[in-house]
Amino acid sequence: MTEKRNRNFSKFVKWFWGLVLGGLFLICFIFLLASWGAFGKLPTFEQLENPENNLATEIISTDGKTIGKYAHENRTPIKYKDLPQNLVEALVATEDERFYDHSGIDFRGTARAVLKPGSGGASTITQQLAKMLFTKRASKNIVLRVIQKLKEWVVATKLERQYTKQEIIAMYLNKYDFLNQAVGIRSASRIYFGKEPKELEIAESAMLVGMLKNSSLYNPLRRKELVKRRRDVVLKQMNRNDFITEQRKDSLQKTELGLNYTPESHSDGLATYFREYLRSFLKDWVKKNPKPNGELYDIYRDGLKIYVTIDSRMQRYAEEAVKEHVANLQKYFFQEQKRNKQAPFYDIDKSDISKILVRGRNNSDRYKRMKAAGKSSKEIEKAFNTKTEMRVFTWKGDRDTILTPYDSIRYYKYFLRSGLVSIEPQTGHVKAWVGGINNKHFKYDAVKQQKRQVGSTFKPFVYATAINQLKRSPCDKLPNTLYTIPKEKYGMKDDWTPKNAGNDYGGEITLKKALAGSVNVITARLIDEVSPVNVARLAKSAGISSDFEANPSIALGAIDLSLFEMVSAYSTFANKGLRVSPMMLTHIEDKNGTVLENFVPETKEVLSEESAYVILNLMEGVTRAGSGVRLRTTYARPKYITGYPYKFNNAIAGKTGTTQNQSDGWFMGIVPNLATGVWTGGEDRSIHFAGIDKGQGAAMSLPTWGIFMRKCYEDKTLNISKSSFEKPSDLSINVDCAKHEEKKKEEKEGDENTNEGATDF
Repeated sequence: MTEKRNRNFSKFVKWFWGLVLGGLFLICFIFLLASWGAFGKLPTFEQLENPENNLATEIISTDGKTIGKYAHENRTPIKYKDLPQNLVEALVATEDERFYDHSGIDFRGTARAVLKPGSGGASTITQQLAKMLFTKRASKNIVLRVIQKLKEWVVATKLERQYTKQEIIAMYLNKYDFLNQAVGIRSASRIYFGKEPKELEIAESAMLVGMLKNSSLYNPLRRKELVKRRRDVVLKQMNRNDFITEQRKDSLQKTELGLNYTPESHSDGLATYFREYLRSFLKDWVKKNPKPNGELYDIYRDGLKIYVTIDSRMQRYAEEAVKEHVANLQKYFFQEQKRNKQAPFYDIDKSDISKILVRGRNNSDRYKRMKAAGKSSKEIEKAFNTKTEMRVFTWKGDRDTILTPYDSIRYYKYFLRSGLVSIEPQTGHVKAWVGGINNKHFKYDAVKQQKRQVGSTFKPFVYATAINQLKRSPCDKLPNTLYTIPKEKYGMKDDWTPKNAGNDYGGEITLKKALAGSVNVITARLIDEVSPVNVARLAKSAGISSDFEANPSIALGAIDLSLFEMVSAYSTFANKGLRVSPMMLTHIEDKNGTVLENFVPETKEVLSEESAYVILNLMEGVTRAGSGVRLRTTYARPKYITGYPYKFNNAIAGKTGTTQNQSDGWFMGIVPNLATGVWTGGEDRSIHFAGIDKGQGAAMSLPTWGIFMRKCYEDKTLNISKSSFEKPSDLSINVDCAKHEEKKKEEKEGDENTNEGATDF
């Protein structure tokens, strides 16, 4: 009996070990089959070395700040050294406590998960990375799920052999999608907390690690309380693993999430209009600069680094200045429109208004979608006259309302638009670019895309031509009387006799006073002296790229030009007559830091250093005694002039411009190392202030310039010059009109004395 029992026990032991060893052999065999690709293709060695990622192209400002990205996935990978230790500790404590002890598979955790369901996940950080990188979404079929898990194990062990633990952590955090355009830890840190990962506090790191369990469920923008509870679990795990003390844990759990949501979509962040222009430039650039293998770079997934000339500080000040002044000015425009029966239009009849609204309809996304869907004109017209829910722009934030699409088109016509661009004359670097008041709702770029009539801001090119060719002095006097240019002289249809604003005539005035007061008849005399062709030639040489007819009316700015080309041309005056072509990029790198192209500006001499200095001296008169004097004075201001008083006492060369019916208000301002221009007006020329007080350039655009420059001067890290313009050592043209008058008086007295001593025979 005992012998039989022993035989049975021995047989049982053999069966037991046979099953155990056979099971282990079977698991190893299945594992080998999986590694050989029997259950589906696995990544190659090369793929493990270079896992495919969609890497965002990064736009980096001249002061080293990321101001935007182009991406299908907003992912910018960083290295382990750029991760804060508290983030790594939170990750390991919560997701994989034995991370540093296993080789990709935590068999202890796996056994616990099998024997005690619900006790916690069995996937290691490396397995989770393998799943994100190479395996498909989990199947509901149990057999397929087991096979997928085996494949994850194989990939995880390969990852552990190929990479260090630190590299695996960095890869995992760089790959995870934290939602809301935050793919990867760097994007998540910037979007949710407005800071770089290295700057994350413990509680902030804990929140982001908490999201790793399920970012859709633990979305801090939708479920703050749930996310806070999950964060507190992570803090508890950090305490359990001795990364933080019990006291520290309790203290942190009492804090709020502290979100600083900073979205990074194409319509958010800094320099949105500039980034949109840059996107179109890069699409052309990649066609001319292929990869070594002949493929084209993809700006949405190849992780390029675009180093631009924009200064993030100046860009922020420029956007703040535009917003501050235009929002204030808009209040007065709204008030005025309450008395306008055709609001917001002037000077046109109902049929013209209808045409404007139809044009707006045809340019809308709604119209283009309906057209693409094959809708008839009748169906489209009905839809545009049917009230619907929509979200519209207001200066106090977007607002939900119900309007017909036609009403919404008219509603947006009420808003004044504005643009600002700032260029460093000596380098051509574009330092700030504000193309509008809100890129999400107003796409049209007022810096480069839009061209509007420039008015009196073109007059300095007439004066510069006269100075450069004829050595005219700011102290020279011309009669302030009507001046007619006959039609035959330049092949015009009619004689041209411009008039002064306010019909103010009489006597003689200096060129300095004429430019300061924007006296039209003096400008007409000057352009006739030098010829419109020569003025046009100088303007184009200075940076005006648009084609226009060289006739006498250009003297008063009766041409449409962009703000960008105007500021570019004005920069030539500040750079001693030397034009430096505008630069928006310094260089482009690939994802590995290899420089793909360096950008160098073109330079050429446009006018002499002496002439450039004299025209600056003339334009200084505009800000000391002319239409730009508000930059210096402190008298009681109208409420529509924002930011006043500016109290500038440094050298500023400037020129205001106001077009017919106040449709466009301009201000161009130059200091020795910065040229900045501002335009403000309605979307259509029939949208404007009724009167000159609020509609002139000195009210529409000068305040924006003043606010921007004051902010720049207050930031001592920018080194914006307050010096005088450098006077040439060989200056031969007299610019001191007081001394000029004194000299003429002495000469006159000398002549009289000579006459008194003469004998009359």
